[in-house]
Amino acid sequence: MAINLTPTEIVLGTGGLLALVWMWRAGARRARRAAETARASVRVVSLAGRVLLTTAGMVGAQWLIVTHTTDLTLRLVALALPDMIAAYVLTRALTVTELGTTRRRGDRR
Repeated sequence: MAINLTPTEIVLGTGGLLALVWMWRAGARRARRAAETARASVRVVSLAGRVLLTTAGMVGAQWLIVTHTTDLTLRLVALALPDMIAAYVLTRALTVTELGTTRRRGDRR
């Protein structure tokens, strides 16, 4: 059995296959992007939960110390230590340590 194809049919078939591969890859990229977006939103919610839990623990400890002790040094430490930690974290977060990356696409990390 012989198959006789004209050059036009070969070009159309090849073009159709290329379009199919292109659409498949675009769909995979879109799915990867959607998965990354979902992961990023979960990270934000998880971070917010940890921040709230830590805050509740610190406020609870401060409340206990302020209401149940008369030692001024202990009160000052209980109130100043969380402020120092917050200042350190904010300073680290807002400090620019690198102005840009000089890496190119094929460079190692």
